[in-house]
Amino acid sequence: MGPITLFDKSFLQSLSVDESVWFDHFFLTNVCPLFYVETMADLEKSPQKGRTAEDEVKIIADKFPEMHGMPCAHHTELCTTNLLGRGVPMTGQVPLAGAQLVKTDGKSGAVFEPSPEAEAFSRWQKGEFLEVERLYAKAWRSLLLPLDSKVVAKEVRMLDIDAASCKTLEEAKHLADGVVVRRSRPAARMKLALMSLNIQTGLHGQVLERWMHANHPPLAQYAPYAAHVLAVVLFYKIALAANLISNERPSSRVDVAYLFYLPFCMMFVSSDRLHEKCASLFMRSDQVFVWGPELKSGLNELNKYYLKLPDTERDKGVYSFASDPPEIGNGIVTRLWGQLLPKWRKKEETDVADRPVVGPTINEIKRMASAPPLSPSAVDFNPDSTERFLIKRRVARRKGSWYQVPKGIKAEQE
Repeated sequence: MGPITLFDKSFLQSLSVDESVWFDHFFLTNVCPLFYVETMADLEKSPQKGRTAEDEVKIIADKFPEMHGMPCAHHTELCTTNLLGRGVPMTGQVPLAGAQLVKTDGKSGAVFEPSPEAEAFSRWQKGEFLEVERLYAKAWRSLLLPLDSKVVAKEVRMLDIDAASCKTLEEAKHLADGVVVRRSRPAARMKLALMSLNIQTGLHGQVLERWMHANHPPLAQYAPYAAHVLAVVLFYKIALAANLISNERPSSRVDVAYLFYLPFCMMFVSSDRLHEKCASLFMRSDQVFVWGPELKSGLNELNKYYLKLPDTERDKGVYSFASDPPEIGNGIVTRLWGQLLPKWRKKEETDVADRPVVGPTINEIKRMASAPPLSPSAVDFNPDSTERFLIKRRVARRKGSWYQVPKGIKAEQE
């Protein structure tokens, strides 16, 4: 399934449908909530010549990674749980949203129904849009107004930061980090965090009580993921106040918000110049930023390579002939696999499609898929470490030039 990859709308929008098939096939994608709402917001865009706003959204929806897309939990929810004492892994795993806990065959499990976002993209592919989505799109668009530069400058001064002395994005990042790691004025810093992270007012007391009981540690120590998000927010405001990021482009607020989800990937691919400049500042040493046009070129080369196969091979579905990326062209896909998944070449050379699936395994999957969710009182295991999990998906049999599943599979089996 490939490296865990965060992507933004600009990248997916740049792909052809065929290229999107190979992106979905060779990468395990983190579908963050921001991508969904940003796409939905296009319903309120002024239509282009010959196309309606609905047409534009459908074009993006047709490229949605439905085979290997992982619905990431919202950053606000993750910040809230982190502040309340629950750990948030920040080493590349995608924190999935909407788990239903079950127990079958004596084993604990988590079942994920198709996410609301995935269901929406499936409808949008058919040109079906709900009125509530149009209203939400309008509300979202209204938020994409430039921030008041005077207000931003005042907020930065309240942090005892002189924006005029900040000359580079690296300095802005250093100043933002200082706010979340320092111990001085702890109460003021925690109040800043609760407000900036949009934590529900009703939970403030619970968070503060737990934080005070822990002896007022810096946010970076107390809730590392919440500290990461706050650092991104502060970095953006400092960079704006220092004129390192233009306030004339309202979408920059959305672009920067993608950085909230950087801990949950191995690589981030984008065709946005702001991401190219800023993303690496917030990434771990084992992560990579990939420039979108370069990966698009590599996916296009893969598509041309596989199109040379006879129809009899292609009709078997992409899994049967493309379990691993080949060494061709600029080789960026293979290079990324080698860099981020160094053990993949050592695995057993067995065609995935030819591996036998025994009957009991299929029956176990069916039982798990149909198992009723456990009530909270019946959960006798750690929800963060279930023995297995199942993700239900709605997948198109054919996408562009390619069968994602074997041609002979009937629609009701998909």
